[in-house]
Amino acid sequence: MTPFIRFSCLTMLLTAGVAQSKPWEGTKTNWNGFSRYDFKSDGHPAIVVVPEKPLAGNPWIWRGEFFGAFADADIALVKSGWHLAYVQVPDLFGSPKAIKAWEIFHEAMVRDHGLHQRPGLIGLSRGGLYCMNWAAAHPEHTLAVYLDNAVCDFKSWPGGKPKGLGTGKGSPAEWNKMLKAFDFPSDDAAKASKANPVDNLAPLAKAKIPLLLVYGDADTVVPSTENSDIVFDRYKALGAPIERIVKPGQDHHPHGLKDVAPVVAFFNQALATK
Repeated sequence: MTPFIRFSCLTMLLTAGVAQSKPWEGTKTNWNGFSRYDFKSDGHPAIVVVPEKPLAGNPWIWRGEFFGAFADADIALVKSGWHLAYVQVPDLFGSPKAIKAWEIFHEAMVRDHGLHQRPGLIGLSRGGLYCMNWAAAHPEHTLAVYLDNAVCDFKSWPGGKPKGLGTGKGSPAEWNKMLKAFDFPSDDAAKASKANPVDNLAPLAKAKIPLLLVYGDADTVVPSTENSDIVFDRYKALGAPIERIVKPGQDHHPHGLKDVAPVVAFFNQALATK
């Protein structure tokens, strides 16, 4: 093949790739100074926030739950060139049903809109179940995971004290929703399950997916000793990249950090090394 033909083929491929990138659709509004699009993904409400100047490769941050809550890091990342995305599948607790909806959303973001194959994930509170279960199921489609006072074991929350499964407050109503989400026939089936992030760290560790944990050590809702501390110790023992920022005496709220620079640096570093 001559150099001219090779160049022409490459040009055609690049042009085809650009042509496949669809414009954002849905309702356009303003979110903290950026364009926000609300639309449906396979029937589920979805949101994408577009940066003014996207970084090369169109990296994106994927919120596991509670879009817009304690969003200082999200805003800082969009300002620095990251897209921000969210698909609403409430009451599914990172179950296979949730992961299926995420797979459909991920495919559309990458195929139709040219976003990066590996999103960075933000798992705030119960959002940790979504993000970590996605990462375990699809490490090849995960860049890095930031966990913020995250649920990493549903026995701890929504189980907790009411179910005799932890020291936290728990929630019987949310526990019943969790049973339905996973199709558990009984409490005993849920207790025996290994469908929790604390039990499924090996796929992430093998893929060397970086984790950043930010949490209060006095959390009465999602106790760190039953969630973040376990993830940190087990992931470190697996030789995988993990760091943490512990907030002494802090309860479940408020989430996040006053200075979100470490979160932005964490994702930028992960992107630079992939």
